[in-house]
Amino acid sequence: MSLLVFGKTGQLASELQRLAPDAIFLGRAQADQRKPQSCAAQVLAHDPAAVINAAAWTDVDGAETQEAAATLVNGDTPGELAKACAELGIPFIHVSTDYVFDGSGKKPWHPTEKTAPLNVYGRSKLAGEEAVFASGAVHAIFRTSWVVSSHGKNFVKTMLSLGATRDKLTVVADQHGAPTPARDLAALCLQAVEVLKSDPTKSGTYHFAGQPDTTWAGFAREIFAQAGLTTLVEDVPTSAFPRPAKRPSNSRLDCTTTEAAFGVKRPDWRIGLAEILKELPK
Repeated sequence: MSLLVFGKTGQLASELQRLAPDAIFLGRAQADQRKPQSCAAQVLAHDPAAVINAAAWTDVDGAETQEAAATLVNGDTPGELAKACAELGIPFIHVSTDYVFDGSGKKPWHPTEKTAPLNVYGRSKLAGEEAVFASGAVHAIFRTSWVVSSHGKNFVKTMLSLGATRDKLTVVADQHGAPTPARDLAALCLQAVEVLKSDPTKSGTYHFAGQPDTTWAGFAREIFAQAGLTTLVEDVPTSAFPRPAKRPSNSRLDCTTTEAAFGVKRPDWRIGLAEILKELPK
């Protein structure tokens, strides 16, 4: 199968390279996400069997002052990629975020529930979802949360760096969700390609996150425990760390439709964390 992936060095793209080494990966030098039409032209030129979009604007706070740029990358470009896929009659896989919701309540968000982003990043990702849907392409949009891996910048690496030099850390304990190992997300994307090729009726929006649900503070404690660090974690509210972009307090995701459509269960992020720690330098 000829697979085209947009993204090369990010967490998801790095894991896709492990699982699908024969795929064609286009980094920023080959496909500038700030140029939607140029990216779409790459799809038509390569004429692949499927496309996975693993590239995105991920600077949540930076998006607050650069909304046009964030929306171009997260909104316009996915839409143009999807249009190109629709023209070729091939599946398009796109990754979105829990930030499309307002974070209210305590129940896990179902894919069909009303969206209401709290920040620019969430609005830009929602714009991408809407553009992909409007394209008419056979697609799977996977909303996910708290992605981690041994690649790039993420919460695991930050905690390990801080925990190595501090006896105690204050970590937010009123934001609820679940870490998602990038490797499991990559495996789901590849599975979705195969399913959609054989059954286009499963086109739609889905949720995928690790389990069990926790908080950032709970996640930090597990990181330190598995890493053998004695750093203490003190629970604090979100208000203790003012940020330009407001974060949702409830990022729990209902992933039942994903399991039903693609046969992929929510992964235990604690197992994924152990794998990540093995790969990181001591």
